[in-house]
Amino acid sequence: MVVDGNIHLWQRAASLAARCHAGQLRKDGCTPYITHPYRVAMVIREIFGVDDPVILAAALLHDVIEDSPADYDDIAQECGTEVADYVACMTKDMRMVESEREEAYDRQLTAGPWQARLVKLADVYDNICDSAPGASRRKTTSKAPRAIACAGNDPRLSTAIRIVQELVDKMGEFESARIQP
Repeated sequence: MVVDGNIHLWQRAASLAARCHAGQLRKDGCTPYITHPYRVAMVIREIFGVDDPVILAAALLHDVIEDSPADYDDIAQECGTEVADYVACMTKDMRMVESEREEAYDRQLTAGPWQARLVKLADVYDNICDSAPGASRRKTTSKAPRAIACAGNDPRLSTAIRIVQELVDKMGEFESARIQP
C-alpha cells in the first residue's frame, strides 16, 4: 500500500517506530528496542504468512503508545486511523492497578479486531524467541496461553495460534531437557 506518492505504509510505520523507540533498549540492556517491533512484523509476514500492509504497520507500531511519548493521533496522522485503532487495541492503560489493567487488557484485546490479536500472537512469539533460557524464558512462555485465549476461535488466527502453541510446546520440552541431571 503506497501512501503519499512512493512512500509505502510500512516505510512510514518503520520510520515512526524508529523515532519513537530511539534510545530505548530491550530488557537485556544492550539490544536496541526497535529490533522487537521489526521482528514482530517479520514473524507476521514470514512465519504466519500474512502480508497485509496495515497489519504489518500496526506490528511495527504496536508498542508506540504504551512505551513512548507518541499517542493515537500521532499514529493516525502518519499511518491512518485503521493502524492507530489496531495499536490502541494492543495498548494497556497504565493508569490502572496492574491486576485490573491486565484483566481490562485481555477483555479489550479479545473484543478487538482479529488483526490486533494476530499482532499480539506475533509479539508473544518474538518475546519467547528473544528470551534467555531458564527462568526468563519460562516466565515469557507462561504468558502465551493468555494471548492464545484472547485470540479465540477465529479461523483467520488458526495458523498463528498453532505456530505459537508449537513454539510453547518446543520451549517446554527444551527447558525440561535442560533441567534434567
